[in-house]
Amino acid sequence: MRSDVLIVGGGVAGLSAATFTARADFETLVVDHEGRRTSESRTQSGDSEGRRPSTGSILRRNAHVENYPGFPAGVNARQLLDLIAEGAARAGCEHRVGEVVRLDRVDDGFVAETADGDRYRADRVVAATKNAVDYLPDAVEIVDHGKPFVAVDDRGRTAVEGLYTAGRLAGKPHQAIVSAGHGAEVAVTLLEDADAPFYHDWVAPAGYFTDRGRDLPPGCEEIDDAERRRREDAAREVMRDRFADPHPSAQPTHPSLTDAPPEE
Repeated sequence: MRSDVLIVGGGVAGLSAATFTARADFETLVVDHEGRRTSESRTQSGDSEGRRPSTGSILRRNAHVENYPGFPAGVNARQLLDLIAEGAARAGCEHRVGEVVRLDRVDDGFVAETADGDRYRADRVVAATKNAVDYLPDAVEIVDHGKPFVAVDDRGRTAVEGLYTAGRLAGKPHQAIVSAGHGAEVAVTLLEDADAPFYHDWVAPAGYFTDRGRDLPPGCEEIDDAERRRREDAAREVMRDRFADPHPSAQPTHPSLTDAPPEE
């Protein structure tokens, strides 16, 4: 399978990056080693889109996220991850379950191989695997601060052309909103490096640009009041549905407190 962008890691940073690249019409694939399937998602028209991916992000262990903007009373961590994953899926991102154990730079991009032997090709890659670095190419510079991080420039670029790092793996603070923002910034950097037209990703009211004699910028659309109301109604319905009942998942804890092998 080949994609424009491969995201390794399905946590907040990876899913945020995937949302932006997919919305820019870059074929985007997320490979997450602990993904699973949860409840059905629906389009804004209400049609079923199948089952949305949930991730194995460490954020799942959080008992209640208190500092994520937009949720003044906080939000269930698993619910937040499901919502972010659903947004990436709605943007057009695909999702596969697998642990990437090798990533090679080749003439036409990258080849990733999973522990199960699946191979994925991509023009560009965003690594967002918290502190997992063993699969990365040797040319990537690793910095040890008690745990391994990847050396990047101020926009998330690594020493390997076409390979980016987002979130905690890039040394960012261990907060969900920081990872979300950095994932988005890295995605925009990737789009700029790919010589894509500057991507605004903004929905404007009808005439905002065109009534001023301006062309509609790339990544923008203008919508009339009827369409704005339709989207707003659909958004409210989605949120009512997602929060109608408590999230069905059990509360995870640190692996060292369970029968699972302890985390390094």
